[in-house]
Amino acid sequence: MKIYDVEGFPNPARIRIALAEKGATDKVDFVPVDVMNGEHRSDAFKAKNPDATVPCLELEDGTHISQCTAITEYIDGSFDGPSLTGTTPKERAQISMMNIRAEAGLLNAVGTYFHHATDGLGPELETDQCVEWGDKQKAVAGQTMIYLNEVLSKQDYLAGAAFSMADITAFAGLAFADFAKVEIPDDLTHLHSWRNKMSARPSIAGA
Repeated sequence: MKIYDVEGFPNPARIRIALAEKGATDKVDFVPVDVMNGEHRSDAFKAKNPDATVPCLELEDGTHISQCTAITEYIDGSFDGPSLTGTTPKERAQISMMNIRAEAGLLNAVGTYFHHATDGLGPELETDQCVEWGDKQKAVAGQTMIYLNEVLSKQDYLAGAAFSMADITAFAGLAFADFAKVEIPDDLTHLHSWRNKMSARPSIAGA
């Protein structure tokens, strides 16, 4: 198995954390993609992943899987260890729901703000910006932080009593928020406490 990614980017970090949680980091080869010079938009890379995004998983039979949720589901089903995606229909549904909320409302919203309303990755890559849309998504991210804080006031993890894929996604979203200078309000105490707890996990500390 190969993972095409960029170390330190938020979505690749999600997959590296998932692999570490399953004790499978040494089971894959990481292949760096030169995003800053547009390698992800090359014909060769888009033949692997037409989304032109990282990460992308390549299996031994040549199959390519993109999108972090799909890659995490594959990893979760392929390696031993506590499940990241749920073991019952109810757990799977709750984790999927919270993962979508964390991805769309936080991580992707911050990403849209970063790529549209700031200098982003620079003029060579940010060629189709819409500042108004970026600013609206920054507001969405702020509202999602408030929502996640409320959820975490009632339970230890985003999808219930156990760590899951949803926690990984939200943690990556907050890390991206730091990078994009999207403020995490101090009064969201439950969110901050949860983040500190997540930071202490070996899988995240080493990601």
